[in-house]
Amino acid sequence: MKLFDVYPLFDIEITKGKDCRTYDSNGTEYLDLYGGHAVISIGHSHPHYLKMMSEQMQKLVFYSNSVKNPLQVELAEKLGKLSGYEDYSLFLVNSGAEANENALKLASFHNGRKKVLAFSKAFHGRTSAAVKITDNPKIVAPVNDNLEVEFVPLNDIEAARKVLIKKDVCAAIVEGIQGVGGIQIAETEFLQELRKICTETGTVLILDEIQSGYGRSGKFFAHQYADIRPDLITVAKGMGNGFPIGGVLISPIFEAVYGMLGTTFGGNHLACAAGIAVLDVMKDENLVQNAKEVGNYLMEKLKNISGIKEVRGRGLMIGIEMDYPVKDLRRKLLFEEKVFTGASGTNVIRLLPPLSLTKADADFFLSRFTKVL
Repeated sequence: MKLFDVYPLFDIEITKGKDCRTYDSNGTEYLDLYGGHAVISIGHSHPHYLKMMSEQMQKLVFYSNSVKNPLQVELAEKLGKLSGYEDYSLFLVNSGAEANENALKLASFHNGRKKVLAFSKAFHGRTSAAVKITDNPKIVAPVNDNLEVEFVPLNDIEAARKVLIKKDVCAAIVEGIQGVGGIQIAETEFLQELRKICTETGTVLILDEIQSGYGRSGKFFAHQYADIRPDLITVAKGMGNGFPIGGVLISPIFEAVYGMLGTTFGGNHLACAAGIAVLDVMKDENLVQNAKEVGNYLMEKLKNISGIKEVRGRGLMIGIEMDYPVKDLRRKLLFEEKVFTGASGTNVIRLLPPLSLTKADADFFLSRFTKVL
């Protein structure tokens, strides 16, 4: 049997990592500014993370959501305190896609509606609310025909209003910062007005913070720059520092009913241990503030480099847009300068490093980036 070839792969085998550095099978060191699609939040091989995971693996016998798991309670309590959502509830799953699907179900159960409002170039995983965001016919995100999803431009509040005033939309789902869509920021006034319209029309507001959450933006959630409180918040990626875990933060307006939601592996002991370790390190090492400070430093330096069309982002979620395709630029950074980066679409380099990135790491990248330019 061979692998189903749906991912283009670099011919590099990473065998270990340490903080913001990774190492391949030949021992070559790389600066990791992508973190496996933003999953590495506290750095590779953090000692506290490894200790908690190792201890849990040694004593784990089985796990099931039909018995008590005190680690789920501890994770929920710590997440509530660090994020500022202590009055919300937590439903644990395995991935961002699963988190979004459960959020959409909750919304539909809540108001009995079936339509969804999403925003152009959004990416909500391989879910019912996915949308094709590329002209390449080989790269698609399928739309579920059983769920009617309408897309309007991000930050176009009047277009959103026209859809929502019909009062037949169960949920509006939006990213605090679009990741795959090119590091486009949901503007403060737009989010505030969207919150207001959703309340007036009985529409559930879902903030997809799967990539932009968990301190990535310099606040725990990117939507907190707009000082709003969504009805549902979906999380994953940086939540487990690479271990599969996701969740839905659920407003008190929802009432839990047995059988409403379900998951086989969600909230298992090992996933919870990973999630707790991440929150411990984020708090103890003040990583949200570090993401803000180092991110601002890096963006200001980038804005002074000629040849860049635009620099966008918040914290350590940064898009560098060029006037030309960045494929060759990324390859030079990786193979010549030993720096991992990502991309959004054709012309945008995407930076999603661990939140522990230092200014020295940023300077290292800047020197390499300037060199390849």
